[in-house]
Amino acid sequence: MIRIGITTSFEQGEQRLSRDYVRAVASAGGLPLVAPMGERQTTLAFASLLDGLVVTGGPAITKNLIGALPDDIREPDPVRSDADALLLRACLDRGLPVLGICYGMQLLNALCGGSIYADVQRDQDGSLAHSEKRGASDHLVELAPDSHLRRILDAERLMVNTRHIQAVARVAPCFRVSARASDNVVEAFENEDATLLGVQFHPEKMGTRMQPLFRHLIERASQTRPKRARPETHHPIHAA
Repeated sequence: MIRIGITTSFEQGEQRLSRDYVRAVASAGGLPLVAPMGERQTTLAFASLLDGLVVTGGPAITKNLIGALPDDIREPDPVRSDADALLLRACLDRGLPVLGICYGMQLLNALCGGSIYADVQRDQDGSLAHSEKRGASDHLVELAPDSHLRRILDAERLMVNTRHIQAVARVAPCFRVSARASDNVVEAFENEDATLLGVQFHPEKMGTRMQPLFRHLIERASQTRPKRARPETHHPIHAA
């Protein structure tokens, strides 16, 4: 089976993971592997076992911020932020396909050289609330006509959930925007061959409609798997 790592939250000294992520990966035909938060050697050894990675939702991104964090979002525990960054870098170096979800999308963008609005409602002109905590609800996103995401999901527009306070500001050079909300907030991006995808919404909570997104991850992991028999080289879009 195709082995897909899944990152976790870190709360009160415990790693926690919504079963929704596990079900989504398993239903798409992958073997979900929960990522440990350990020392560098442990993380790199775990990355060497993987065929792909899901970076899950979480708290605030603190790298490459525009603006200051608002009071209603907390910084991640350094245990999580350090572990996530190390694992994601290791997977990028190995050329693994990655699906970044919400915080995971923002982390992917920041590590690859993009920037993040600390509070998109405050910092991006014309932005609406995008957090349920601030009264937001499900909303439409428009998928770019020439995007892989539009092909994968077979839709021009979608109703998605909204659970974020931060958002992508400047998209990293290796990505192109593949979906936006009506207020122009970036809701998804992808690289040229769609081995790297980021979505600002939570597809793991959207049922069968979003299963093609996870199946795409499994398919990309299956296609790239034989190429990783050779010594590892840096991923061409990896940023320091």
